Amino acid sequence: MIRYDLVIRRYGELSGAALLAPLIQEVFPGRIALVSSFGAESAVLLHMISEIDRATPVVFLDTGKLFPETLLYRDRLIARLGLTDVRSIGPEAHETPALDPDGTLWQSAPDACCHFRKVVPLERALRGFTAWITGRKRMHGGERAVLPMLETADWRLKANPLADWSAEDIAGYMEHHGLPGHPLTAVGYRSIGCMPCTRPVTDNEDARAGRWSGLDKSECGIHWTANGRPIRVAQ
Repeated sequence: MIRYDLVIRRYGELSGAALLAPLIQEVFPGRIALVSSFGAESAVLLHMISEIDRATPVVFLDTGKLFPETLLYRDRLIARLGLTDVRSIGPEAHETPALDPDGTLWQSAPDACCHFRKVVPLERALRGFTAWITGRKRMHGGERAVLPMLETADWRLKANPLADWSAEDIAGYMEHHGLPGHPLTAVGYRSIGCMPCTRPVTDNEDARAGRWSGLDKSECGIHWTANGRPIRVAQ
């Protein structure tokens, strides 16, 4: 059994590909997945994965409410990077008619909408994995401002290899490697989720200000523990 505290102690100061490579190749071979939104900054981690092991599982949450541009961007990046195990997952066939028959749950109960469209499908998708990778960054603020590189949540290790990256780091990496940007970034979208709950932001706003704008909500719930509490840094 892997001691997560020892993994954190050994690798917790690493960043980017330097952190990803040992986790994918040595510590959790075949038991770690990248969860990617194929959003505004997703190409960086996807490119790193393709360079380390393009067969690394990539979980994509297709909520049924995404921008068409996101789905096209997903397909473009998969082909460009040669990723061989991208799993598009979402609610099961019976869930949407039962829980959101008219497609407006996002208006009346956004947390419930996120729960059945994202949280529950991700729980199913991560069965069998002992670790997963996220693209969260401290620069996004809120609870993410103190994000560690490695943490534990719900009996898994969670890696945040870009936690200490800046917007300039992201842009520089994408330019250096010639990675295409999400088409919506050109019209002001800097954090891209579901179409009804995402808007473009101004230069004076945080990147995630356009997510659930006007609501007391900044996370969909996939980065909370099973008991509904925020993720805590493992000691």
